[in-house]
Amino acid sequence: MLTIYNCIVHEHDLRLVFLAVAVCGLASFSAVNLLRYARRSSARILWLSIAAVACGFGIWATHFIAMLAFSPDLPLGYDITLTVLSLVIAVATTGLGGLVAVTSRHAYGDLLGGAIVGGGIAAMHFTGMAAFKIEGQIAWDPAFILAAIVLGAILSAAAMRATLITGGGMKSKLAGAALLTLAICSHHFVAMSAASIMPDQSVGVPATAIASSWLAVAIALASIIILGSALAGLALDMGRRRTAMEMDRMRKLVNAAVEGLVICDGDIIVTANESFSALSGLSNRSLVGIPISSMLPDGHVRSKLASDQSEVLEADMRAGDELIPVELIAQTIEFGGKRHRTIAIRDLRARKEAEAHISYLAHHDMLTGLPNRRSFAARLDQLIAATDIRGEKRVALLCLDLDRFKEVNDLFGHAAGDAILQKVSATISRLLSSDDMLARLGGDEFAIIMPHVSSTAAVSRLAETILDVLRSENEKSPMRSIVSSSIGIAMYPIDGTDRETLLNHADTALYRSKAEGRNTYRFFEAKMGEETKERRLIEHELRQAISDGELSLVYQPQMQIDSGEITGFEALMRWHSRRRGDVPPSVFIPIAEESGLIIQLGDWALLEACSEAASWEEPLTVAVNVSAVQLHSQDFPQKVRDLLLKTGLEAHRLELEITETALIKDMDRALGTLRQVKSLGVRIAMDDFGTGYSSLSNIRAFPFDVIKIDRSFIKSVDKNKQAAAIVRAVLGLGRGLGLPVLAEGIETSDELKFLSEEYCTAGQGFHLGQPASIEHFDHIVRASTHFREKKAAAS
Repeated sequence: MLTIYNCIVHEHDLRLVFLAVAVCGLASFSAVNLLRYARRSSARILWLSIAAVACGFGIWATHFIAMLAFSPDLPLGYDITLTVLSLVIAVATTGLGGLVAVTSRHAYGDLLGGAIVGGGIAAMHFTGMAAFKIEGQIAWDPAFILAAIVLGAILSAAAMRATLITGGGMKSKLAGAALLTLAICSHHFVAMSAASIMPDQSVGVPATAIASSWLAVAIALASIIILGSALAGLALDMGRRRTAMEMDRMRKLVNAAVEGLVICDGDIIVTANESFSALSGLSNRSLVGIPISSMLPDGHVRSKLASDQSEVLEADMRAGDELIPVELIAQTIEFGGKRHRTIAIRDLRARKEAEAHISYLAHHDMLTGLPNRRSFAARLDQLIAATDIRGEKRVALLCLDLDRFKEVNDLFGHAAGDAILQKVSATISRLLSSDDMLARLGGDEFAIIMPHVSSTAAVSRLAETILDVLRSENEKSPMRSIVSSSIGIAMYPIDGTDRETLLNHADTALYRSKAEGRNTYRFFEAKMGEETKERRLIEHELRQAISDGELSLVYQPQMQIDSGEITGFEALMRWHSRRRGDVPPSVFIPIAEESGLIIQLGDWALLEACSEAASWEEPLTVAVNVSAVQLHSQDFPQKVRDLLLKTGLEAHRLELEITETALIKDMDRALGTLRQVKSLGVRIAMDDFGTGYSSLSNIRAFPFDVIKIDRSFIKSVDKNKQAAAIVRAVLGLGRGLGLPVLAEGIETSDELKFLSEEYCTAGQGFHLGQPASIEHFDHIVRASTHFREKKAAAS
């Protein structure tokens, strides 16, 4: 190392030494850039040649600049042939080493290529030293020569590895350039330390030798070439980096888009994002180079996309054997320094499916899949418009309603109700022709449109077939005989010339079929319309009657037959309409039950009766009728409890009258409700006993406190032997079960005498006291007045 130091410091011009190192570094950096670019370029040989020239000239210039810095104070010159040969050796060996390093697939190919470059540095150095002519003898130290060769080969191999490392960035390039610079410089100065010059005047400098000044010119030209190569390599690398960054940003931006994006040069696809690749079913590599027209068969759409208009278009895109609905929009962009057309492509399949589903939902019932009311109305209007009113063909409208469907929901749950609706719709659909239409209008309401009907017989046959098939399905169902259907039929143009009229008249006929026993069908008749209109008007007025205070309660006394003592009253509802006057309960109560108003009426009657009874001074009972609808509502026991708490009436003074028909609809639920009410202390009476069915089983199953014999058996009981026998049987049954029996409808003294002789417990009727307002019985419900009357009667 000391010899190398002495060689550099004492025998060289340090300014030129630093210049040589600078030229070497510049040439090395240029060569590294060019080698890395050559590895990626398709024109690999061209760029390897350029890299070889840059590196070879750098090695050669470094050597001869350093030789110019060498000042032995002796005449010297340079052999032109050997000088040029040294340059050729430097370029050739550098090119060979670069070729091996870049193209070899062996794991150590880059190291071998670097070692070849190191060998080229040595060959160039000693060829250049052979071109060095001086007046003296040059002696070489073999140890330093070997060290120089080995050092140059190792550092060159390391430089090649650092340069071509996979994924290397700027650090890799700087490391490669530094190691290559160190390999060239270290070899030169170690090899120069191996040389010793002994002056000898007998050794002359040939006349053909190049003077140092001319060599300086050659080196300057070489340096310019190196500098140009370096700058070209640097510009090339910077341009490549900018292009790569631009491409990378474009690729990331394009792939980040949900829509498919395609960049086209004319009709040819240049690149596409991953979304379009997934949509087309082709890889990005396969898409590049194919015409976009092969995927967009519509020429009009392609011409629109090629124009400068940024118009949103819908078209079909071919993906394999499938045509996919897509939305397209095109824009012109600068890409790779050239104008290209980018096309955004959005897959419309999901949107089309959603639109189709929305359209389906808008026209069909979600549960059954049948056309809904909207589709039904459009179809009926269309048929009415297309059917000649004077022709023989008619349009039949059948309105269907499931009987007692609410009870199915209450008993078995809504899931069972939905299953029945689906079953009914599927069953009826199988019976219809392709021209007929079955629609679900809502709830358990269905409608059938039969076009081109020539007679009512065909409509009757269809209605009968539907009822028969539903009966058959009921027999197979676990809910046997619970669900049936009633059908109302209206004909166009006989029963109406517009949709609303036909629907109203079919609905009127449906109501008549329900009123006449259900599970049947009826055609519309003109008189039905008047009856229905009147009933609907009564229903409307009844709703107003609740809020307008037109309802009231009257009270009919109930008497102990053996003692003649008043034990309580039955509360009876009355309606005095401002427009109609007194409306009989036999008229408005059935309407209230059918419309659902009976719940409001019943709640009002309970509250009024309990409030009134709580104000009586005498602890008399009050009996209130309870409808089947009230009894089967889930919150009925809670309502009774709340009323008792609110009014302060003692529970044993309230008696609820239940008819047998209210029990048979749902025996289990009725029994559970009555037991809850009974647990409050409220009395339960069986009303109208004998008019229903399964009476004996009902008495045994339900917790009744009183049996009320219907008035139809009491009328003329003293003269009618059959009625007398029935009453005696009921009275005997009551005594056997320990239940008091109350006879309703006692209207004569003979009827009262008969009941007294048969030991009937209690009774009520016009003979014992007509229904009246509670003020009429003030002398009975007030304790002081009642006491005075009792005392006067006793005296």
